[in-house]
Amino acid sequence: MEGNQITLDSLEKGTDNPAFSSLDEEEICEEHDGPRGGNEKNRREVNGRVASYCRKALQPASMAKNFCKVHAKALRKVFWGILGAAYLCYFIVACWLNFQRALALVVITAVVIFFACWSLFKKYCGAKVLMLLSPLRKCLLKSWPWLKWLLYVLLLGGLVAWLSLDTAKNPEQLISLAGFCVLVLFLFAFSKHHSAVSWRAVFWGLGLEFLIGLFILRTTPGIQAFQWLGDQIQVFLGYTKAGSGFVFGTTLIEDVFAFQSLPIIVFFSCVMSILYYLGVMQWLILKISWLLQVSLGTTPTETLSVAGNIFVGQTEAPLLIRPYLADMTHSEIHAVMAGGFSTIAGSVMGAYISFGIDASSLIAASVMAAPCALAMSKLVYPEVEESKFKGKESVRIASGEERNILEAASNGAAASVGLVANIAANLIAFLAVLEFINAALHWFGEMVEIKDLSFQMICSYVLMPIAFLMGADWADSPVVAELLGIKIFLNEFVAYQQLATYKKNRLSGLEEWSEGRKQWISERAESITTFALCGFANLSSIGIMLGGLTSMVPHRKSELASIVLRALLTGICVSMLNSCLAAQCWRTERSPSLEPGPACQRV
Repeated sequence: MEGNQITLDSLEKGTDNPAFSSLDEEEICEEHDGPRGGNEKNRREVNGRVASYCRKALQPASMAKNFCKVHAKALRKVFWGILGAAYLCYFIVACWLNFQRALALVVITAVVIFFACWSLFKKYCGAKVLMLLSPLRKCLLKSWPWLKWLLYVLLLGGLVAWLSLDTAKNPEQLISLAGFCVLVLFLFAFSKHHSAVSWRAVFWGLGLEFLIGLFILRTTPGIQAFQWLGDQIQVFLGYTKAGSGFVFGTTLIEDVFAFQSLPIIVFFSCVMSILYYLGVMQWLILKISWLLQVSLGTTPTETLSVAGNIFVGQTEAPLLIRPYLADMTHSEIHAVMAGGFSTIAGSVMGAYISFGIDASSLIAASVMAAPCALAMSKLVYPEVEESKFKGKESVRIASGEERNILEAASNGAAASVGLVANIAANLIAFLAVLEFINAALHWFGEMVEIKDLSFQMICSYVLMPIAFLMGADWADSPVVAELLGIKIFLNEFVAYQQLATYKKNRLSGLEEWSEGRKQWISERAESITTFALCGFANLSSIGIMLGGLTSMVPHRKSELASIVLRALLTGICVSMLNSCLAAQCWRTERSPSLEPGPACQRV
């Protein structure tokens, strides 16, 4: 035992554990390492066989993958060829069975083919055509200084002749024409730089607005096309009932406003998100912005934002140009704000249609507002700085971060929850505040023997001349002025809800007057009011606009605050200009019925 003792010296020099000194180390190694080494060898052989089998099994798939990579272009052509042939067969059968039923399919197919052919022509033949037309272009540029004035005189003469002939049949239309001119002069009086106004942008913007309004409201093809589009949107929004009915039940969605109209916003937001993911909205916005940019001579950034406002809201449209906001001039920022105040979002448009508001008028007002907003923004806040984006052909639109269409649909529906909650909260707050104001005014009125004094009555008297200048009959002007005041000082959601009540009373056949108060207004006045209310230009939207833009460019907060009031005034007047034009182009013998569609009859 003493020989096997472990001492400090032996620890320093190193020694073996005496507990194993009596065992035969070689036997231990043979006993343990021998079988383990065999098992590992067998395992490696099995793994090798499995890997070999897998390689053999996956060899066809690997060969197919390599084949697809090598012949990707040919396979893509074959796929699109088969798809095109299948659609052609479907198209021919649909037209053969019932051409009238397939008319919408024919129009959609024609539009798609036109733009596809235009893209191919521009890609392969655009440079050659420009080279061939360069002598003509040089000749036009040389003659343009006097040719443009000749063109302006011809256009002005044609406009004056048409107005003279048209107003000779309906002299009351001269009132709305006078109102249109008064509003333009009013905005010019509030211009930031009178001498720097770009009259090209002003006249082209108003001209485009006039042509769009004339086509939509006066011509039979325009009326029928937009009425058909409005009917299809009503049917499309009616599908919301399937989802909201399952969640809330049929009774609630028929009787309760929150469950009847607000789910439409969720559905519409979901669809818009899918269209953005597919690139449809970006393509459409770019085409509209190109048309506005070429005709008005505005910069790509401000034009793109205003074009986006036709479909999305006042805080979503600036996201299209978010990377450029920091370098935009004050005039460009004003145009972005004015575009947001002058239009409404597609999601809330769906809610207004569900109230019973005419869908074609809402669509027309949104489209007409884009060129008018750009024109009036350049009248109120002309460009006096050097824009970094002047002469730039286009700007990039950022695509969404969604990885598939299901994620896009889910994100769109989730994003609308905040909007729905905001609308519900604002309705509760504003209607309660309006009731309180009316009660206070009624109390003050009783002190001096003024009966039924209310906010609506004050608006009806103060804004009545403006309503009359917009083209409403004198008897309907107080009601139109009342709704206009609610829109400006509260919000357009409450105003459209009350307009829907007036329309419902008219369609129900109620007496026009009851206890000295009008229960409904004429169909013409309803159309004028629909255009006048179509915009986010109200006092509560100032905070929304500033909050949205400040979050994108926080270092420009003071600049944004100094511009927003002019933009609000511009947005209010743009909606009024649209209503004047609607009154000017109104045709009494409107062929399509303006009855509310199936999706709206339950309101």
